[in-house]
Amino acid sequence: MSTVSDPRTAETARILRDAQPSARRFSPAVLTGFGTAISSIALLAASGWLITRAAEQPSVIFISAVVVAVRAFAIGRGVFRYGERLTSHDATLGQLARVRAGLVRRLVPLAPDGLGGARRGALLSNLVDDVEELQNLPLRVVLPLVVAATTSLASVVFVAFVSLPAAAVLLGCLVLAFALAVWVGAALGARAERSLAPLRSRLSDALVDELGALDVLQAYGAQAAASARVRIADEALRRATVRRATAQGATSGAVSLVAGLASLLVLLSAQPAFAGGSLDGPWLALIVLMPMAIFEVFGPVPLALASWRQVRGAAQRIADTVPAEIPAELVRDEPAPTGEAPPLGTGLSLRGMSAAWPQRAGVRDEADDAGRLVDVSLDVAPGERVLVTGPSGAGKTTLAHVLVRFLDYSGSFTIGGREASTLAGDDLRRTIGLVEQNPYLFDESIRQNLLFADDGASDAHLWAALGRVGLEDWARDRGGLDSRLGERGALASGGQAQRLALARALLADFAVLVLDEPTAGVDPAASDALLDDLLTAVGDDHAVVLVSHVAVPAHLIDREVRIVAGRMTA
Repeated sequence: MSTVSDPRTAETARILRDAQPSARRFSPAVLTGFGTAISSIALLAASGWLITRAAEQPSVIFISAVVVAVRAFAIGRGVFRYGERLTSHDATLGQLARVRAGLVRRLVPLAPDGLGGARRGALLSNLVDDVEELQNLPLRVVLPLVVAATTSLASVVFVAFVSLPAAAVLLGCLVLAFALAVWVGAALGARAERSLAPLRSRLSDALVDELGALDVLQAYGAQAAASARVRIADEALRRATVRRATAQGATSGAVSLVAGLASLLVLLSAQPAFAGGSLDGPWLALIVLMPMAIFEVFGPVPLALASWRQVRGAAQRIADTVPAEIPAELVRDEPAPTGEAPPLGTGLSLRGMSAAWPQRAGVRDEADDAGRLVDVSLDVAPGERVLVTGPSGAGKTTLAHVLVRFLDYSGSFTIGGREASTLAGDDLRRTIGLVEQNPYLFDESIRQNLLFADDGASDAHLWAALGRVGLEDWARDRGGLDSRLGERGALASGGQAQRLALARALLADFAVLVLDEPTAGVDPAASDALLDDLLTAVGDDHAVVLVSHVAVPAHLIDREVRIVAGRMTA
């Protein structure tokens, strides 16, 4: 096995181990499952013995105990079944909650820059669909396999006391059935099972793309192509689902044939003993019915093997999306937050600072050099407005993310004389705030989108912030603070989204505000006016680092620095 695949395999195994409840928590489910299976087998076997023995018209006293046993097995099967469901789901759902919480805890240190290579849909799928799939490991894989194995072994041992040849035949048929379940299921259904989750994701993406951009697609006459994409994805998913169902049906059919063969072979193997008088009729009926009962318990095994392939695929997708270790380019082992904003003091100072974006899955290519910063030195004084310019991929956004400690750095970066690496990121971000190029707006009211920055702000403060960014009239025309912004702020334009994000920043009262391409997506004719409004709203007492690849009117800034190929040139 290659060294590249070893970490992925180890991480997949770790995820699977985490998904399985501990033996102490899960043992009641196994015991009650075993009780259910044994009760089912004993019920059929005892009923067969009782009917055959009753045909011989013995005294009631000779069959009364078996009559009671039949009733006990019937009641016990229901009681054990209820206990199995209760204990298995309690252990599994509790473990599932811990797995999901652990996954979120691992994602938090990676956000946002450690997740740049993962699509939002993939992350959502990992947190919901794939983690949900992991619950099938204890419920549909481990439990049925363990119960089937232990019950089958116990049944074979029991039959051996009645007829050793019949026990050998039954054991051989069980081994053959398991081998067929593994081979037929893998040969016919493995590929379809592996493709189901990616195909569901593809269909979901196609639907979201069409419904989310329906107005644009209709305007440009592209809705037919988008609908065709949905149909193609749906058809591919349907074909994979049919292939999986066909494989499951073929596997179950093969196991059923072996079950019938087992009953016939057991009868033939016990016939000499019956003819010789060493085995009477009731016991012959019992061991002939045993294969039918055992294979009923064995029936979930093919489905368990199919579920195992799907669970393993889900664990592999989670392992591919969430790295086992935090990349070196991200902040690691930072101090615990104190809840206090570090004072700006004399300002920000960068000396010989270098930084880069996380590499992708250990693979390096020329694209990894885009945005890399090398030996950058920069000072930002309190109240100063610094424009950072440069071509795309030069490292401007990298600098912005280093300033708010989304990315780690080498060299020196101090705030008020204190090295940024000695501060908790949450504390530093109380002093330095970032308004991103595409600010996120929640599908909530204007009020809730603003309270996100200061949950104790009164309506008067919210209206004041909106007024400072030029959105007061717009908000009142929409119906006030309770009007909603739509999914991801769909009811606000790009410029309005930037102003709302700035209003949030004003409520948070950052001493240093980093504006990353605030006019991206805004009409060039209106970009200068937007910048003027934004910088005026910030006020002269707050420092601003403005990242922009377009020219900015000179009166809006104090000085300009330029980054080219990751190096500061002015």
